[in-house]
Amino acid sequence: MNPSDAAPRTARQRPAPGPRRPTAPDGLVVVDKPAGMTSHDVVARMRRIAGTRKVGHAGTLDPMATGVLVVGIGRATRLLTYVVGADKEYRATVRLGVTTTTDDAEGETLAVADASAVTRADLTGPVAALTGRIEQVPSSVSAIKVDGQRAYARVRAGEDVALAARPVTVSRFDVHEVRRAGERAAAGGEPVPAGALDVDVTVVCSSGTYVRALARDLGAALGVGGHLTALRRTRVGGYDLAGARTLDDLLAWPEDVPLEVLALADAARATFPVRELTAPEAAALSYGKRIAAQVAEGPADVARAAGPVAGISPEGTLVALLEERGEHAAPVLVFAPA
Repeated sequence: MNPSDAAPRTARQRPAPGPRRPTAPDGLVVVDKPAGMTSHDVVARMRRIAGTRKVGHAGTLDPMATGVLVVGIGRATRLLTYVVGADKEYRATVRLGVTTTTDDAEGETLAVADASAVTRADLTGPVAALTGRIEQVPSSVSAIKVDGQRAYARVRAGEDVALAARPVTVSRFDVHEVRRAGERAAAGGEPVPAGALDVDVTVVCSSGTYVRALARDLGAALGVGGHLTALRRTRVGGYDLAGARTLDDLLAWPEDVPLEVLALADAARATFPVRELTAPEAAALSYGKRIAAQVAEGPADVARAAGPVAGISPEGTLVALLEERGEHAAPVLVFAPA
């Protein structure tokens, strides 16, 4: 056959990509993170669900932890810097009598002690000592950077890592049930020592507090050791589980419908004190100008004496976050019209 008669060669055919999801509007989504996933895993899935790569989260949860993960989409990612610093609430279970390498159930057992003689009354003093403004030494396998490298990476590489204590605030450390630990940590898991106790607690704390370090320090104060076996974050600032959606529900969102989000103004109202702006004030702030100072009003449980205030326009949109500076209020973050 004459080569010129041969059919022209074509490039390898690639399967056509599936339809792209419509881009979600700017806003926040409160996700009830499941166990076994990293916060980055959730963000990766949310990028597909939201139809955009401009997605971030406010405050990492360990893979074993579940609960509130605040996810920002589009311009709402600019709010996350401020949401990260909000106080947080957790429900947790501390196991007394067992010390681990990571201060939680994912680490290897270092020591075992009989905690069966510990009573609820014995917990009162140590819990009180761990409440209020305290100096806390983070777990050596935390994400804190040491000379530019994460502490947990250095530990995995065989280094001995000693982190410096840092000030944190534990505003609530409530003890609920105190009970004998189960016979096994989980189906097929390692046997639980006969003298181990499980203590269910609620913790409300400042950003940067490690609940597993509280578990470690509580066990150390009682002389029996301890670690965290369960952790569920129930609130970040003004965002709680009541407004959270499971990842399964989000993954089931219709492919041709933009994801429903908490709009910027509503997201700001949930955590920041609010200043209702006049039209001239909104216009000035949108250009980065200062306006006259005014005492902001907000829900008593989220209002703060200092820090950003959400400026809301007469139309109900978030114009800027602003701070009082003497006789003026200056914008620290301006949200230009979409």
